[in-house]
Amino acid sequence: MSNSPAGQASAQSPAHRYRYFDLVMVAFVTVYLCANLIGPAKPAQIAGFTFGAGVLFFPLSYVFGDILTEVYGYARARRVVWAGFAAMGFAALMASVVVALPAAPGWENQAAYETIFGQTPRIVLASLLAYWAGEFTNSYVLAKMKLWTEGRWLWTRTIGSTIFGEGVDSLIFYPVAFAGIWSTELLLSVMLSNYLLKVLWEILLTPLTYKIVGFLKRAEGVDYYDRGTNFSPFSLGLAESEQRRSVNSESPRG
Repeated sequence: MSNSPAGQASAQSPAHRYRYFDLVMVAFVTVYLCANLIGPAKPAQIAGFTFGAGVLFFPLSYVFGDILTEVYGYARARRVVWAGFAAMGFAALMASVVVALPAAPGWENQAAYETIFGQTPRIVLASLLAYWAGEFTNSYVLAKMKLWTEGRWLWTRTIGSTIFGEGVDSLIFYPVAFAGIWSTELLLSVMLSNYLLKVLWEILLTPLTYKIVGFLKRAEGVDYYDRGTNFSPFSLGLAESEQRRSVNSESPRG
């Protein structure tokens, strides 16, 4: 990389075009929407362990969040988090309107439809707040840990950021959604078991995360370090946070 001012300006230009960023963003938002719209309606049980079916897939959103921050930087991950927030907000609004519309004469599935899509405003609010806080915590912790570790030991960042991000998510969602409805014992039990399951999924998916991150860094030719980044969730700027290094290695360090 050139040390000239022109070379530095080029390295930090937000006009850099990416081959796969849009695909990762779509994957992130798709997983998040499906996990929240399809999964929560069904409690599942395997080997005596009861859990919300969405828990099996929701952690994938954190995997994609890790990949976005690790490869493309916090600023771009921040925009994707907001895109997911807006998409979920619109989906919740649309579901509320469609459920409230009078059913046509002869259509007998209104009750079933309400059961699937008629989430209470309290649960929708809890889901949105938990997602927003959890995803930003996840991205922030990963970006900071990348600086502290100087890009080494990727597994410590993906798992460490998930421990904090999923922790914030669980601490917000379950009390906001179910406090006063569930007993304290049940609320704490479900919150802890689902949290541990989500973190376990992140650990098990670490080898896959390594492969995807390594592929994307080589394909895009970049590796972001968020030095000088404005970490405010409400700033959508890009240029001030971009510190890019060229990538020639076969896989992430560590």
